[in-house]
Amino acid sequence: MSNEIEERLQTLGLTLPDAPVPAANYVPYVLTGNTLYVSGQISMMDGELIKGKVGADLDVDQGAAAAMACALSLLAQVKAACGGDLTRLKRVVKLVGFVNSLGNFTDQPKVINGASDLMVAVLGDKGRHARSAVSAAALPLGVAVEIEGIFEVE
Repeated sequence: MSNEIEERLQTLGLTLPDAPVPAANYVPYVLTGNTLYVSGQISMMDGELIKGKVGADLDVDQGAAAAMACALSLLAQVKAACGGDLTRLKRVVKLVGFVNSLGNFTDQPKVINGASDLMVAVLGDKGRHARSAVSAAALPLGVAVEIEGIFEVE
């Protein structure tokens, strides 16, 4: 499955980034039993933060691309937690997405679809998950999106 995941990523023209290191006093993930909790991953691509308020500075499609970048970082953390073996990933259980947006912005689900769609494209049915998509007045470092995840692993 790990090779299959890597092949799907490659087919999509994507690669997993290095698992981001925490910027403060927390750990990137906690594994308890078969449940893996991954800390919020902020929108970053090629080492550059994706910043701005969706609906003001960025449109919905740009926000969805930022969410997709968060999803790639989530998968990178899962890979690190599983010792580099993505075959241990049984399923994505839940994603919680935060969108940096103004009070009148209501398309948070469309933005977080960028992450949800990526999980399904890469993992198939194992990528289908429960989800929350909420607005935030501000996010760390001014990023557009932050997403945390819960995963089942072997």
